[in-house]
Amino acid sequence: MLIFDAHLDLAMNALEWNRDLRLPVSEIRELEKGMTDKPDREKNTVSLDAMRKGNVGLCVATQIARFSDRNNPLPGWNSQQQAWAQTQGQLAWYRAMEKEGEMVQISNLPSLNTHLEQWQKTKGHKPIGYILSLEGADSIVDMDYLEQAHASGLRAIGPAHYGPGVYAHGTDSVGGIGIKGKTLLKKIEELNLILDATHLCDESFWETMKYHNGPVWASHSNCRELVEHNRQFSDDQIKELIQRKAVIGIPLDAWMMVPNWVRGKSDPKSMGVALEQMIDNIDHICQLAGNADHVGIGTDLDGAFGKEQSPADLDTIADLQQVPGLLSQRGYNTGAIENIMNQNFIRFLQRVWA
Repeated sequence: MLIFDAHLDLAMNALEWNRDLRLPVSEIRELEKGMTDKPDREKNTVSLDAMRKGNVGLCVATQIARFSDRNNPLPGWNSQQQAWAQTQGQLAWYRAMEKEGEMVQISNLPSLNTHLEQWQKTKGHKPIGYILSLEGADSIVDMDYLEQAHASGLRAIGPAHYGPGVYAHGTDSVGGIGIKGKTLLKKIEELNLILDATHLCDESFWETMKYHNGPVWASHSNCRELVEHNRQFSDDQIKELIQRKAVIGIPLDAWMMVPNWVRGKSDPKSMGVALEQMIDNIDHICQLAGNADHVGIGTDLDGAFGKEQSPADLDTIADLQQVPGLLSQRGYNTGAIENIMNQNFIRFLQRVWA
């Protein structure tokens, strides 16, 4: 079954982890043997090859670069301009992959429809379609930069990531969106960009919902009812997103899947982390919605973690093909499973880009 993954940090892996994503996952792991600079060395799960093997033919692929001023304890670039330059390097990698025939940018309805048709027809090696998204808006120095990003194909944007940001407060911080945030939301609406509500802290989330009238999705967020943390959505937030015709992608970062995970110490097997918890989160959103129209896949695999912090029954992203069977076991019919695996996000794009 075709899989639409709504959140993959592909360019970050290519540039900051120095991974040649054209290679099989096994070869990337072999190249990283003995490396200790990052906790997930030799444990990656994503490559373009693995995506093809798993029929992950369409994804939302990110640019990401945080600006951290002197009062921000989190690591990041020392200026917004440096953060912008980092995102442009990431864009250059996507362009290089397009030139190699590895990927194709999807930025409007004709390109989406053409890609879906070609993916169905083509045998063997075929380019993976990607929708460009910006995770955290710190690199947008001013609205002229956002216009330039849009012209380069940017189609979705999350105002915040972790901590306090230029335009909103993100995970593990408290605060609203302020004047700059409202200016950003106005421009997002004007450009018909998709606003990604993922990572917004509660106050920024509700302020954003109050001021923003454009399309909203959540590329990679789980349910607070299942694991208590401000990174997750409360039922009231999920209901708000459902009311706005949003789709919520379910991620596979272990600490968001089971309670009491301790980063760097817990391991997936002993903590019982499995794809089954993804189904729990999917089902919770479906129960709140009363249908299977508002949830999808947004794995965040290799988002600065690997097998050490992923479901124990997943070796590579290709193993997402287990999910349809797990959904079937929970009583979901073929139509509902197709919605969750690809159609909900595809229909969302068709509606927004129409």
